Amino acid sequence: MKNILTTIFPHRENETPAPGAAPPAFSGALLDDEVDEKFKPDLEVVEDKDTGGRIQEAVKREIQSAAELSVKRLQVLQHGRCPQCGAALTQSMFVSVCDACGWSSYSVPRRGGVVVHTRAGQSVEGDRCYVVKDGVTLVVRGEAVLARVPARAVEWIEYVWGDGELEERRKSINERLTLVCGWCGKETSSEKEGFHLVQAAFGSTQERYCFCSDECYEAFRQMYPSRVHRNCYERSCEGCNLCAKRYSDENRGLRTLAKDLITIAGAK
Repeated sequence: MKNILTTIFPHRENETPAPGAAPPAFSGALLDDEVDEKFKPDLEVVEDKDTGGRIQEAVKREIQSAAELSVKRLQVLQHGRCPQCGAALTQSMFVSVCDACGWSSYSVPRRGGVVVHTRAGQSVEGDRCYVVKDGVTLVVRGEAVLARVPARAVEWIEYVWGDGELEERRKSINERLTLVCGWCGKETSSEKEGFHLVQAAFGSTQERYCFCSDECYEAFRQMYPSRVHRNCYERSCEGCNLCAKRYSDENRGLRTLAKDLITIAGAK
């Protein structure tokens, strides 16, 4: 029994470290006692070495497949597209929403906490909450589940953002964003006089370019004229469907650009 247990759950063999030794680094999922007991009959059935090896190979393939799917979703997001239907996303610094199918991804406060308001007029406060597959909202405080609120009982969920944390998050994102001139390669800023932000599609996909001065902008336009039928330099992107758009309009500001350039670490 020990062999198959340590094969499938390798952390078990180090549960009791030697006196004075540092506790082992945990690499698997935590299983509570109830789940542990449910697994034991199945482990007894597959306790031979060959079966355990096949299970490990199947687990590796499943993990590989999940990792590939995750990277694919990340690439789609970085191109400003919805990972569910492929439509263009409406993006800001804290939220991305697909107008076509309703998919969304958003940031939640790390310190402010959350308040789940019920239809009975009561509220449950916690550090964070999760809406799980069956619609139930799990309210977590510290490491423990404080409440399990059925979907039919939830009126709305309030995220408590403090002004200080909002400012910190904005500053953190802006510090990670470096705007580089598309012609001379020097760092620039949207506050600099002569700064230009241009959206153009020289192929089939829309791209954004920043320029530090009027001179760099004009030099770029002369070197890379847009196609006559498309005329990206003069035409607004709103209402134009001559390329695969990543941005809805150049007037939406630099927040969309920041969202596009910063590595998405995931959020919902």
